[in-house]
Amino acid sequence: MRAMVLEAPRTALLLREVPRPRPAAGQVLIRVAACAVCRTDLHVCDGELPDPKLPIIPGHEIVGRIEAVGEGVEQPVVGERVGVPWLGWTCGECRYCRVGQENLCPRARFTGYQIDGGYAQYTVADARYCFPVHGDYTDAEAAPLLCAGLIGHRCLRMAGDGECLGLYGFGAAAHIAAQVARFEGRRIFGFTRPGDAEAQAFARRMGAEWAGDAGTTPPEELDAAIIFAPVGALVPAALRAVRPGGTVVCGGIHMSDIPSFPYELLWRERRLVSVANLTRSDGDAFLSLAPRVPVRTEIVVFPLAAANEALARLREGRLSGAAVLQPFPDQE
Repeated sequence: MRAMVLEAPRTALLLREVPRPRPAAGQVLIRVAACAVCRTDLHVCDGELPDPKLPIIPGHEIVGRIEAVGEGVEQPVVGERVGVPWLGWTCGECRYCRVGQENLCPRARFTGYQIDGGYAQYTVADARYCFPVHGDYTDAEAAPLLCAGLIGHRCLRMAGDGECLGLYGFGAAAHIAAQVARFEGRRIFGFTRPGDAEAQAFARRMGAEWAGDAGTTPPEELDAAIIFAPVGALVPAALRAVRPGGTVVCGGIHMSDIPSFPYELLWRERRLVSVANLTRSDGDAFLSLAPRVPVRTEIVVFPLAAANEALARLREGRLSGAAVLQPFPDQE
C-alpha cells in the first residue's frame, strides 16, 4: 500500500510503498477513505511531542470501512463505516480505565504517534476504539469529527454551561465547537491571530457575534473560554476576559510555556483546566449529536501525496476549517 511516512522529526513525510498491515486479535483492518490533518500531527512531525514510534505513519482522524477483522472481534463488522480517533489503545486495568477515565490511562497508546495512523491506504485499529459514523456526511466531511469534533465537544463540556463563550484560535476544532455551542443556545466570541481578517470573517460565518484579535478585550465578560491555539500567552489573556467564577479550558495536547501572571487573574474562583484525549463515551455522545445539530465541516481536500503541503498550510495558518487527505486517487 501507499503511505506517507515520518522517518525523523522535523523532516518531510516521504511517500512509500509499505506492506499492508494485518489485524491481530482484537483489531480490525480498515480501508482508509479519508484522514483529516490535525495540529497534533504537526506537533508529532515538528518534534514537539517526545518519543514517537519511528518510522511512523501519522494521522488520527480516520474514516474508512472495515475490510477484515482479527480474532475475537464481533463489532464492528466487515463493510461497516467507522471512525478512528487519537486515543488508540488503553490497558483496561488501571485505576483510570476502571472508572471511565481511560483518557488518563498511563499506558495509553495513540494513533499516528505510537500506532501507525491514517496517512495511508489501509490501517489497523483496536476494535474498541472504532466508532460508527452517523449521518449523511461524506467520508471527507466526517473525518474532522474524529478529533477536532471530539476534543472540541469535550472542551465544551469542561467549560460548563455558561452563555458567553470565547474561542481562542479559530481553526478546525473551533469551527465545530462553535456550531454545537450555538445549537445549545450559547453566544460565541471568536479570537484569532492579530490582524487575521479572513479568520475573523470565518468565525462570524460560523456563528460568532464578535470576532477580534487574541489578547484584545471582548465587548462583554465571558462565562468561559476555550483555548485551541497552542500559545501559552493566551492563558492570562483568557483569564482576563472571563468573569469571576468563569472557566478557561486549554484544549490542546501541546502548548508553549505559559508566562507568569498575577494571582489576581485567577482569584475570585476562576478555574484553569486542561483537556486530555477523549473517552469512548465522548465518541459515542458526539458522533450521535453531530448529525442532529447538524454540524457541517468546512474542508479542503488533498491527495495523500500532498500531505506535506496540507501540513505546511496548517502550520502557516493558511487554512479555514480542516485539511483532509484522500488516499485513493479514484475518490471523488
